[in-house]
Amino acid sequence: MVEPHGGVAKRLATSAEEVPFRFTNALDIDTKTGVVYFTDSSIFFQRRVWLLVILSGDKTGRLMKYDPRTKEVSVLLNGLAFPNGVALSKDNSYLVLAESGKFRILRFWLRGSKTKSHSSEVFAQLRRCPDNIKRTRKGEFWVGLNSGREIINNLGCHIINLQNENLSLRLIKDPVATKFDKDGKVIDVLDGNGGNAFDSVSEVEEFNGRLWIGSSVKPYLVIVKL
Repeated sequence: MVEPHGGVAKRLATSAEEVPFRFTNALDIDTKTGVVYFTDSSIFFQRRVWLLVILSGDKTGRLMKYDPRTKEVSVLLNGLAFPNGVALSKDNSYLVLAESGKFRILRFWLRGSKTKSHSSEVFAQLRRCPDNIKRTRKGEFWVGLNSGREIINNLGCHIINLQNENLSLRLIKDPVATKFDKDGKVIDVLDGNGGNAFDSVSEVEEFNGRLWIGSSVKPYLVIVKL
């Protein structure tokens, strides 16, 4: 943590339930409570060998929360296949989580009757690997779809899962980002048109009528006017 005006960074936590963080990935913060929800993609592999998490079938990823009042970290979900982006709903009643290894988005309830089971449900099933998730001002969610065309072509692998694919996505041959409403329904899809400009999209942020698009493995920044 760093104070608003800068200064020396303060370390808040290094482990959860005596298991050290290895591949901390994404986070979102409840603005009412200050609780930080974040993911650790693997307890064995670090970021520099991220591809091994997928190729090995690793399912040691975790969803956790840090409570600034108790200064403790607790595990909400474990046994996840490359948990990635995470975003809270507009009312902070649930969060959505990208489980990249299973090509899906999960929803984890934080408030209400469904919180008693401490389990998750499938929010959306995809045909490409979901990466980061960003909520819009309206409470919708943009999910970057990391196609990894170059990596897939070099490996000669076909790891796209077409089962349970949303019908709306079938109309787009090269979806690189998808926008969901609060119920997991597809309301917009960004088409990459098979070009290199949108290879390996990691994150899509909607702001002032534009989409700001970036990649964690490619050196580009793309701005698309809506």
